[in-house]
Amino acid sequence: MDIWVDADACPGVIKDILFRAAQRTGLQLTLVANHALPVPPHANIRMLQVSSGFDVADDEIVKLARAGDLVITSDIPLAAEVIEKGAQVLSGRGERLTADNIKPKLNMRDFMDTMRSSGLQSGGPPPLNNQDKQRFANQLDQLLAKAKR
Repeated sequence: MDIWVDADACPGVIKDILFRAAQRTGLQLTLVANHALPVPPHANIRMLQVSSGFDVADDEIVKLARAGDLVITSDIPLAAEVIEKGAQVLSGRGERLTADNIKPKLNMRDFMDTMRSSGLQSGGPPPLNNQDKQRFANQLDQLLAKAKR
């Protein structure tokens, strides 16, 4: 299992949890973003910088992720594409996105996108809190333990 991170919008605290998990497990962790990001100097942690542009990092993750890999993203369309390839998805808030729950999330995302283009200001998601961080760490640990078996 490799871990791919949609790193452009990934909170720093979530990246820190991922860095520690990669160091502990030895799994390959790749942060994909359109700007350089600092990563710890470990052989199994790397930064993949892609060119700027709409969905360039997402497209690179879709191209590189394989069945059984883990993708960290809150981007619903990206999640849907990698789930279709057989990858597992965990959001930065610790929610597992699966084949069973991604279609309703895509529908809601499209609905909200339509509402925003009509002038509705939704304000976006609330800030990441300690419960979100703990949920992410717990879900990540569960997925990594399952991958070891």
